[in-house]
Amino acid sequence: MARIDLDLAHAYRPDPQQDSDYALLPLKMSFRDGGAYALLGPSGCGKTTMLNIISGLVTPSQGTVKFDGRDVTGASPQQRNIAQVFQFPVIYDTMTVAQNLAFPLRNRKVPEAQIKERVGRIAEMLDLSGQLDQRAANLAADAKQKISLGRGLVRPDVSAVLFDEPLTVIDPHLKWQLRRKLKQIHQELKLTLVYVTHDQVEALTFAEEVVVMTRGRAVQVGSAEALFERPQHTFVGHFIGSPGMNFLKAEARGGSIQLGTQTLLAPASLEPGDGPLTLGIRPEYLGLVAAGSAGSVRAAVTRVQDIGTYVLVAAEVEGQPVKLRLPLDETAPAVGERVGLQVLNEHTCFYRNEELVA
Repeated sequence: MARIDLDLAHAYRPDPQQDSDYALLPLKMSFRDGGAYALLGPSGCGKTTMLNIISGLVTPSQGTVKFDGRDVTGASPQQRNIAQVFQFPVIYDTMTVAQNLAFPLRNRKVPEAQIKERVGRIAEMLDLSGQLDQRAANLAADAKQKISLGRGLVRPDVSAVLFDEPLTVIDPHLKWQLRRKLKQIHQELKLTLVYVTHDQVEALTFAEEVVVMTRGRAVQVGSAEALFERPQHTFVGHFIGSPGMNFLKAEARGGSIQLGTQTLLAPASLEPGDGPLTLGIRPEYLGLVAAGSAGSVRAAVTRVQDIGTYVLVAAEVEGQPVKLRLPLDETAPAVGERVGLQVLNEHTCFYRNEELVA
């Protein structure tokens, strides 16, 4: 295992002049030895580019990649001692499951007794023990991907194991089981794992720390709790959560917050400064209160949906849409009703130029 330090940028076109020319904007980031990380973001945000730079499949156009302080920027994946698991299974159909799992170890001349022990352990972790003697060609796509996962995990001496959306071909129920398996395997084997996904549930289930990416930038690195409670960027608030964070455009003016025609007293914790301001609050923390309550605004209810485990209420505040989640035992307002919404409380976040302010 290795600590991985990135200090780089990457553009696929020569002589980049503006942010949009970069697949990865300049960044500094570290992955600790033995940590489990997820790179999370929409398609095209740069997460696979970052993974391929770590593995050595792509050389960054600027900067360095270091493993345990050693510069490996120009080193191949083999020289870096990386295992990588791709979106679709990469296995040998003519071999049995056991032979596929053993292949990376036999290539490195590992003694047969150690190979047998290691293959048995990984097969047991992935529920493949009963299929070790079957030919891979006869297995379903999800079983083949489990073999691919096993081939990535079977070597105990790798610097890191990199996963590029490895559960895409897995059916939803098995996907949930495998996410838990990977977390368990990480806890047992203490490998450095980096996992690329666009699925927030996958990322938050698997990783100790999540790197949220958008438009070639890593906008926040943190635990699931930190990403949910204190998004450092409006994109994180929007992308994490279901539904995402509510954002209300406002103006800060001399100790008050002007939200359309409504005025709120700015909290003492908000750093001073006039100008555009965005209030961010999760649907879970946006409460119904009596009209005129401190920290509240008037809103018109536009839709009420019973989701089964909660009620989702959509409303408008000064022409801006918001959503709130109510428990099933709380009386929901009717469509068209005017209500008070508590938008200022300990969970409210404030943003300027999309970045969190104190």
